[in-house]
Amino acid sequence: MRRSNKEVLIRFAYCQEIGGFLSRRLQMRQRGLRTGQAVRFLACFVRECGFRLRKDALLYALIGFYSLGGLIFLDLTGTTEMISYQFYFDQWPAVFAVFLPLMAVIIDLSMLILRFDRQRPLAYRRVFSARRVASLVSGVLLMMGLMVFQGTFTSIKNALPTLQGGFHYDKIQADIDAWIYFGLDPWRLLHAVAGYDVVLAIVEFNYSAAWFIICFGALFFVLTSPAADDIRQRYMLLFLFVWVICGNVLAGMFLSAGPVFYGAVTGDHARFAALTAFLAQSQWVNSAAHYQSYLWSLYEQGTSGFAGGISAFPSVHVGLTTLNAYFLAERSRGLGIVGFIYVGFIQLSSVYLGWHYAIDGYVSFMIVTLAYFSASALWRVPFVITRRSDAAAA
Repeated sequence: MRRSNKEVLIRFAYCQEIGGFLSRRLQMRQRGLRTGQAVRFLACFVRECGFRLRKDALLYALIGFYSLGGLIFLDLTGTTEMISYQFYFDQWPAVFAVFLPLMAVIIDLSMLILRFDRQRPLAYRRVFSARRVASLVSGVLLMMGLMVFQGTFTSIKNALPTLQGGFHYDKIQADIDAWIYFGLDPWRLLHAVAGYDVVLAIVEFNYSAAWFIICFGALFFVLTSPAADDIRQRYMLLFLFVWVICGNVLAGMFLSAGPVFYGAVTGDHARFAALTAFLAQSQWVNSAAHYQSYLWSLYEQGTSGFAGGISAFPSVHVGLTTLNAYFLAERSRGLGIVGFIYVGFIQLSSVYLGWHYAIDGYVSFMIVTLAYFSASALWRVPFVITRRSDAAAA
């Protein structure tokens, strides 16, 4: 029996209504699923952030006590004009709160595109999981805390020569170097075999730029990556130790300016004259000679500046590189070998560029080695700040 056109149209309209109803129900269900996923992600993110912030409480407390103590120290000694926070507040956030987080996201996305194909959605959910995002956010927050820490460090370092009335240990440190190397200043041995412009350019770039990228890049990775959770707190405590003990305490106790400033602080300009003349030949805008001139001008004017302050003993450059080498060695023997080769290169570079006496690096290496093995032994009975059940729930 043939249906009329009207009946066909009615049935067609009815089917369209049913289809539209089912489509709307499916869309509502999908929106509900997405909303539920977003709520679960946000809840996990908040729990994970809370866990990580509680775990970082000791680090924030140490940074706070150090900064407060530094400000009290500067006030009591009448050197508050050396406060240097503003220089870090102007530049630090752009690097560690914008540029490096953006680079971390780009690297993660690049790895997803290059390394995964069929499992890319699963890898995407893992890379941008609540745990990964919370780790990045909490790490960036701690980096902002370190901005205050570095401002305090530079403020104290700037004040040390004023409090000590100058640099009094350059001659004895230079003489110890000469005694170790049978009457020769060690920079002469280095320049005898590598005193070339091309070598100078390579060493300057590594010491001024590559070292900063490596050391602070490693710091950013440890603070923001879940892959470094097992070493995060121990690494940070030792990182703070190097800056405070080597860069402030021991530097203040045995204050020296370094070989390039030897003539200015002792009156004996001849001893390191050939070294300073060689460094002055560099044409690089960020050469060692340029930066050394900048630091000395700040000292003569009695003012503060970004990364300012002069002190040679012991070497923070060598100390931080040594710290990284030991943690690399925990991961693999090959990485450890590479790390310690780089320690040797930084040690030689610091003498080659006239920043340090050889003993500055040797003492720094020994201090960091002792601190690393002491911390590793104590870490077998860790000071628990938060319950592990919190981490499991997150």
